Amino acid sequence: MTPYSLDNPVFQIYAVAACLALLKLIGHSFYTVFQMVRNDGGYLNPEDLRKTLFNPKPDPRQLNAIEEVERARRMHRNEMENTPAFLVAGWLLVAVSPSLLFVVVTMVGYLLARLAHTYAYATKRDHEVRAACFTAGALCTVAMVVHVLVSVLLR
Repeated sequence: MTPYSLDNPVFQIYAVAACLALLKLIGHSFYTVFQMVRNDGGYLNPEDLRKTLFNPKPDPRQLNAIEEVERARRMHRNEMENTPAFLVAGWLLVAVSPSLLFVVVTMVGYLLARLAHTYAYATKRDHEVRAACFTAGALCTVAMVVHVLVSVLLR
C-alpha cells in the first residue's frame, strides 16, 4: 500500500488536517473582507475608490488604515506564514509511515494551537497568550520535521 492511499489512516488524518488548515487560511481572507465592508474602508488600492455596485459612494478616507481591518490582515499574514510549513511537513511525515498516535498528536495539536492563536488574536489577548499558542503550533510542525529527518537519516 502506498502511504498516500485513503486506506492509510495516517494519510486520512493528514488529508483532513490539511483541508481544515486550508479552509482556515481561506477563511482569513473572507474575515478581512468582512472587516473592510463592516468598517466601510481599510482599502489598499486607489482603484478601490471607483464607484461600483459594492461601493456606491467612494470616499478617499476609505484608503485610511482601520485597526480592525489591519488586525484581520495581520492574522491572515500569520496564517500564511504557518500553514505552508505544516502542509509540507505533514506530507513528508506521511511518507515515513509514523505511528498513528504521533500523527494525531502533532496534527490535531497544530490545528488546536492555530485555532487558539486565532481566537487570542481576534479577541486582543496579551502577546504572551498569542506567543504560547503560536509556539505550540510551531513545535508540532518542528516535531513532524524532526521525525522525518530522523526516519530518513536512520534508514
